Amino acid sequence: MGIIRTDYWMEKEFDRPVKLCEKLEPFFIKQTPKEIYTQLLNFGMYRPSRSARIIIDRMKEQKAWTQVEQLFHHYKEKWNGPDIPVFLFPVAQAGGFFLREAKSKAGVSFPDKMFLFLSHFEDPKEIEALMVHEYHHVCRLRKLNKRMEDYTLLDSIIIEGLAEYAVLKNCGSEYLATWCRMYNKKELLKFWDKYIKKQLGTKKNERGHDELLYGEGRLPRLLGYAIGYDIVEHFYKTNPYSTKLSFSIPAIEYLENYKNYIEKSQ
Repeated sequence: MGIIRTDYWMEKEFDRPVKLCEKLEPFFIKQTPKEIYTQLLNFGMYRPSRSARIIIDRMKEQKAWTQVEQLFHHYKEKWNGPDIPVFLFPVAQAGGFFLREAKSKAGVSFPDKMFLFLSHFEDPKEIEALMVHEYHHVCRLRKLNKRMEDYTLLDSIIIEGLAEYAVLKNCGSEYLATWCRMYNKKELLKFWDKYIKKQLGTKKNERGHDELLYGEGRLPRLLGYAIGYDIVEHFYKTNPYSTKLSFSIPAIEYLENYKNYIEKSQ
């Protein structure tokens, strides 16, 4: 299916995003346009503003829809991935957990669709890094084929770690999200022992899941993301890397490898 020309949608309904989300209803089961918009806001979608209009104009100038289309087809073929719709919208201007830090890009993926929230960009490789991260999510979710409510904190941190490790392998270390190096090894091991290791079975729909994944409240910021990347990075220090295999290797294999590493380091 590939890129959906949401630029045409926004020409008519930019100032009425709930109305715009009526076009997304066929892609969501039993959700109203208002519910869809609220959900997407949480992951970085724009609110109508002058700055968001400027972003759209710059995205058009830089042919963002064409660039993303080319990237999508490249990785779809390279990874033998699913053919899904890809939606582009301006990114929210306020910071948040879901934005790729100062680079002002965000995304959210489902097994059957992907949303990218963009601003203008000087380096096209930044768009590729976001695409790689989000499309890796799509491919792994499809392979795991679990109900969303059955995903645990372990599943989630490994999903995030793997997606960013794919960025490392396909785009280079300079395009990694800052949370990959936010904490040193000593801090990560302390966080693992204090916050994470006894909560790995927490289900996605349980309160503690998101608090630990995103580092809410007094928890270290983006805690689960940082731990997930560390787990995956350690796994591939002793195992050969294959993007296609990374879609289906069970999370428990990454966990057991990490536990062995911790035992040896103590």
